[in-house]
Amino acid sequence: MKKLRRKMTRMKRVELDSGCRVIDDDDLSEMRLTCMHWEKMRKQSGLVMNDKERKITAYHEAGHAILARLLPGCDPVQEVSIIPRGLAAGYTMTRPDSDDTHIEKSKLLDDIVMTLGGRVAEKLTLDDISTGASNDIERATEIARNMVTKYGMSDNIGMICYTNDDDEVFIGRDLAHTRSYSEGVAATIDSEVKSIIDNAYAEAKRIILEHREVLDACAELLLEKEKITRDEFEALFES
Repeated sequence: MKKLRRKMTRMKRVELDSGCRVIDDDDLSEMRLTCMHWEKMRKQSGLVMNDKERKITAYHEAGHAILARLLPGCDPVQEVSIIPRGLAAGYTMTRPDSDDTHIEKSKLLDDIVMTLGGRVAEKLTLDDISTGASNDIERATEIARNMVTKYGMSDNIGMICYTNDDDEVFIGRDLAHTRSYSEGVAATIDSEVKSIIDNAYAEAKRIILEHREVLDACAELLLEKEKITRDEFEALFES
């Protein structure tokens, strides 16, 4: 906060030709109060983690980060944290080197593998699984289903679109929604999606097992520092 205040003070000395409004001390005060409010809400909501939850989160995020680092289709890791943000117990932040207009099938598959890395790391190291991977599973399933039904990336389904982007969004839509394809096609789609997820999970497990030492080192560093930078993360692969 002190560094931000000094930066904003310097900014106030600069005249902006564009006429853009400069953040002032009142804005900083409001930001500080907002942060304090959300910190209070976070504590009241029970997101202050105990040692067991911190360990689960550390291995979970380490699993994501290692796969993002090793898979060619994933974006570079910028930061890994086990500090709760909102309803998330931690996060692995990645950032693309370029803006891609087209996304290849290989990248989508790598993204699914990386997304399942948290669940794989939990299972391998803690001999148990948690609900922390629910959002990851949802994301991986969505990517896989889009590959099959929207992007024509399944040999068994072919280049046929089985989605309808014009569907209205309202409560209860699924109750009244009817598919434009048969139960047999639906079963084939489900089978293709499951195959993609199962293969991605197996690949995630293989890679993490090969780099188990890095996984442990990353988790231990997260438990010690709570947040690690890109350079700190990269150093784990050099040691």
